[in-house]
Amino acid sequence: MNKLEEVKAAIPHREPFLFVDEIVEYEENRILCKKTFHGDEFFFSGHYPGFPVVPGVLQCEAAMQAGAILLTRVFKDEELRGRLPVVAKMGEVRFKKMVRPGDTLFLEVRFKNKIAGIYLLHAKVTVDGKTSAQFDIACALAEPLEGL
Repeated sequence: MNKLEEVKAAIPHREPFLFVDEIVEYEENRILCKKTFHGDEFFFSGHYPGFPVVPGVLQCEAAMQAGAILLTRVFKDEELRGRLPVVAKMGEVRFKKMVRPGDTLFLEVRFKNKIAGIYLLHAKVTVDGKTSAQFDIACALAEPLEGL
């Protein structure tokens, strides 16, 4: 299985809304994933034309996808039972560095705790060793819709 296939086996996201290219490292309660933006992504033509910037919300989405991969590894199917992790809340969001075409994001997500069916994580996004975004995530599990 190649790196992208490993990502696709873990979460249902697909192009053009898949923002994880590979799983770099996994250890108990922590994952490090990678995403490179090449400049041909759909959003660059309309998001600051002439000065392309990756929207902060897409940096968050990339980290949340990495978090979903982490949850599938930490809890495996015995707890998830086919349900999908979805974001219930984001907090303490900080953007510290612009992300431009050609940049590679490193998405580090740590599982912190589970309280009453809510999974708490912390995400840190770095580019060239510098933090571009960090935030807390609360996820719940949702049943997939039948027939979609």
